[in-house]
Amino acid sequence: MYFSDAHQELRLHIRRFLEREVVPHLEEWEQTTFPDSIIKRFGELGFLGLRYPIEYGGQGGDYFSAVVLSEEMARAHCGGLGMAVAVHTEMATPPVLRFGTEEQKRRFLVPAIRGDEIAAIAMTEPDAGSDLAGMRTTARREAGHYILNGRKIFITNGARCGWCLVVARSDPAAGHQGFSLFLVPRDTPGFHVTRTLKKLGMHSSDTAELLFEDCRVPADFRLGPEGEGWKELMWELQGERLIAACGQIAGAQAVFEYAMQYAKDRIAFGQPIASFQVIKHRLVDMANRIAAVRALVYETCARWDAGEYPVREISQCKLLSAQVAVEVADDAIQILGGHGYMSEFPVERAWRDARLARIGAGTDEIMKEIIAKTYGL
Repeated sequence: MYFSDAHQELRLHIRRFLEREVVPHLEEWEQTTFPDSIIKRFGELGFLGLRYPIEYGGQGGDYFSAVVLSEEMARAHCGGLGMAVAVHTEMATPPVLRFGTEEQKRRFLVPAIRGDEIAAIAMTEPDAGSDLAGMRTTARREAGHYILNGRKIFITNGARCGWCLVVARSDPAAGHQGFSLFLVPRDTPGFHVTRTLKKLGMHSSDTAELLFEDCRVPADFRLGPEGEGWKELMWELQGERLIAACGQIAGAQAVFEYAMQYAKDRIAFGQPIASFQVIKHRLVDMANRIAAVRALVYETCARWDAGEYPVREISQCKLLSAQVAVEVADDAIQILGGHGYMSEFPVERAWRDARLARIGAGTDEIMKEIIAKTYGL
């Protein structure tokens, strides 16, 4: 009821591309991170602009076109690459389309859709994670420029981006009305990548710490009116959380299917372990949790695509999909036993990659606080 024949054709197109040009290299990229050239290839095939207007190089599709891409990336166990693509297509670029001027769309959005420039978004700081309002990065107006100073951390695509969407305080005394968003090209003087970070999972993508040191950004690169950055950021986060939910629940489905096939093939005590009640019931529990959350995710995607702003349901999708992804990966490891703990089997990497979902784009605890507020608690 959500996917048309065109969506299914797109799904097969993406699947064949991933099987041919991505999956054979995933193990290598876990060690080296993926090359920028694969993002360019995504752009050449139109995958970076599936739901963007044709006039900016996009395909003019609906939100479920983006859902298809997210699901196929998860199905292929892409992990870090899938996250990097989602940051590019569903986190950094949507605000440019929604709030940007025509000149900004031509300068930043068009090359991103082509894959010529990789995009990043910089919110989190060393002392401001869940408490985004505690950000200290400042943007001081000086003639026709803003001077940015501050640090950002845990920035996906930060080490390789062509431009970065940066959140900063343009008026430190104005509270939530004192934030603005800025489009900062990577080659701007004062833009520094101070280090790339080692992490538990998502090894194929880079995660960086950034320093903005007297970084002079043209005033024309401010996104939207000055002081509207907080509202713009809150809108961006809804899309970020929803596409993350799509990927997480699709990833859980892929892990479940792998574990189920393994249980059918694995012989112990003279029979497939899937025939043992303890295993088959575990598999049923996995399938039930996935199906329930996926139904909520699809319904919420349809509402978002229709122009609604269902904050409660988006937060529920993000919370539940992240929890289910981790739980299913953990169950899969248990089913595979010692094999599940080995890096040569995909469930080990799936567990490491999935764990980020309960932290990034809003922790479980923050999602619960948002949901509680929608109930007047």
